[in-house]
Amino acid sequence: MDFWQRYRAIDARDTRFDGQFYTAVRTTGIYCRPSCPARTPKAENVTFYETSAAAHEAGYRACKRCLPEAVPGTPAWNVRSDIAGRAMRLINDGVINRDGVEGLASRLGYSSRQLNRILSHELGAGPLSLARASRAQTARTLLVSTQMKLADVAFAAGFSSVRQFNETIGEVFDMTPTALRGTVRHHRPPAATTALTLNLPYREPFDPGIFEFLAVRSVPGIEAGTATSYARTLRLPHADARFSVDYDADAPGRPLILTIGAVDLRDLPSLLSRVRRLLDLDADPVAIDSALASDPRLATAVKAVPGMRMPGAVDPQELLIRAMIGQQITVAAARTALTQLSACGSESLAPADGLHRLFPTAAQIADPGFGLLRGPQRRIDSLRAAAAAMASGNLEFGYGDDFAGLHAKLLPLPGVGPWTVGYVAMRVIGAPDVFLANDAAVRNGILALGTGAEANGRPSPELSADFTEVRPWRSYATMHLWRAAARRSKPSPKPTPDPQPPAPALTAAPAL
Repeated sequence: MDFWQRYRAIDARDTRFDGQFYTAVRTTGIYCRPSCPARTPKAENVTFYETSAAAHEAGYRACKRCLPEAVPGTPAWNVRSDIAGRAMRLINDGVINRDGVEGLASRLGYSSRQLNRILSHELGAGPLSLARASRAQTARTLLVSTQMKLADVAFAAGFSSVRQFNETIGEVFDMTPTALRGTVRHHRPPAATTALTLNLPYREPFDPGIFEFLAVRSVPGIEAGTATSYARTLRLPHADARFSVDYDADAPGRPLILTIGAVDLRDLPSLLSRVRRLLDLDADPVAIDSALASDPRLATAVKAVPGMRMPGAVDPQELLIRAMIGQQITVAAARTALTQLSACGSESLAPADGLHRLFPTAAQIADPGFGLLRGPQRRIDSLRAAAAAMASGNLEFGYGDDFAGLHAKLLPLPGVGPWTVGYVAMRVIGAPDVFLANDAAVRNGILALGTGAEANGRPSPELSADFTEVRPWRSYATMHLWRAAARRSKPSPKPTPDPQPPAPALTAAPAL
């Protein structure tokens, strides 16, 4: 977007752009979200910033009226596969809090000096400033949503001291933490509860079908899901955690409520980031749906189901194992196989509500777990080899990778082909433009959504077979096709193998 496109957005107070850029006003010294209800400033007094951290660096403070830190995250961090986008995904996951700038730079393959220069040029702020802004946003969320003690809020948000916390909140919001908390009326929870309850902001529309996607793939004891909720245990850098998310379409504002049953406070920023990624809450559904609706094969589906989300992953290693097991078999069969495999996982240190086990680690799968696997020996050997590579550290991948990096790391593995790499890219790094053309459910979905644009499963000459017309949102097109295939009454054809000798990975209906 150029300056005038952004200026028209703030003049229209368009909520779709909240979190995508920030408006700083030189005459007031404050910065706002695009939908701020205040009078539109004169264009000559306005500067736009890509991040709130850049506005902080320039000496601006957050608007007390529109609270620009209370918006969904920037969808560009998923769309962008450059160093800036990869760095922001890792910063949001708390890497700087755990490993410092050197650790972040090492994961991205740069020196800390180079990384600082790149981010300052691309985003207007260096990695420390970006991490500071992320901490401030987490702290604001905790202050206005919970009754946690201020010291607990400080350390949960990633600050190294209460003093640093107080100074940052004062500089960013021009208020003390106590005053910031006082801007919202709290309903104190019962004394017996120890859970944290937070409201997760998102851009509307929101299709709750993502809960159904997760529910039918849930592994008993580790996950539980319904059409409007999802809960699970997971392993975070410092300790086990447990959370649940509930969607209430009938309540004012249709809130998404996150309840954290157990977490080490040092892991809280990472947990919040991963839950948001899991539910794709930083997406821009209006932009995505507009592009998808331009294709006649998808127009009816998009109109019927606006706001489709692409499920992410709370653990990259787990997702690879699930994808490899889910190849060539049905979702139900893969769920059964994963349930059997889960027996080698550790018991959770924070069990509750039927969730008592953690998904097995790569080391557990590579050693005792492989004996629980069923199916062709070649597939079992491939799974064990992948798990052993992850357990030894020879295979490292995650939120900071781009598609090319994942392709280079995963494709050489026996049993992993382009379909698996594409699926992992969709779920782990949120790659928006993956089209799994060799997927049986994708082909079934095209048939199920037949609107006259194709005949006998063959696309019209004016339309590409791989949906290039809807770039860069083909991953979301895949989600629509998968849903259409799942609701199609007749059975899917036998999956087509992914050509990857000597142990081919086979495509299937949507993998686990």
